[in-house]
Amino acid sequence: MRYISLSVLLSLVLLLSACGNSAIDDFSFIDHRGEPVSLEDLEGTPWLATFVFTNCETVCPPMTFNLSGIQEELEAEGLQDYKIVAFSVDPSVDTPETMQAYLAQYSVPDESKWHLLTGYTQPEIAEFAKDNFKSFVRNDPESDQVIHGTSFYLVDQEGVVVNNYDGFENVPVEDIKTDLRNLVED
Repeated sequence: MRYISLSVLLSLVLLLSACGNSAIDDFSFIDHRGEPVSLEDLEGTPWLATFVFTNCETVCPPMTFNLSGIQEELEAEGLQDYKIVAFSVDPSVDTPETMQAYLAQYSVPDESKWHLLTGYTQPEIAEFAKDNFKSFVRNDPESDQVIHGTSFYLVDQEGVVVNNYDGFENVPVEDIKTDLRNLVED
């Protein structure tokens, strides 16, 4: 019986370590300003990441609105050392100009902290989302929409995903602010 418990404990440890935080693979994409943004450019600054697209008819507008609201609260508390990175899941449609117009629809307190990224193929971003964020991206065969996850991810200064949150409904704004503040203050 004791050996069974030990093996169960070891299995649990191995399982939990496999589900641990993952480092983001190196990337270099183009943001909504037409500027290149790489993982190296974000190094040293924590960032919130998500996946959206500009002609989304369902979850993306509320998610972008939620990120804008989180930024308002971060700014109100004086937190300045962070970025917001949104990867387009429809890069053939989402040009830098399209993404700039999309972001302009929102009351964003400090647009300089945002990077809406494109400049890759949809299969590339689907693989990137799966490998780095354990998220999914795929076309809806019935429409021009893209099916994707609705999480926000907190990435630390070294490019490691340290937490994820619901970005669509029941967004844990206080948890996100606390976790981000802890990263900034460390």
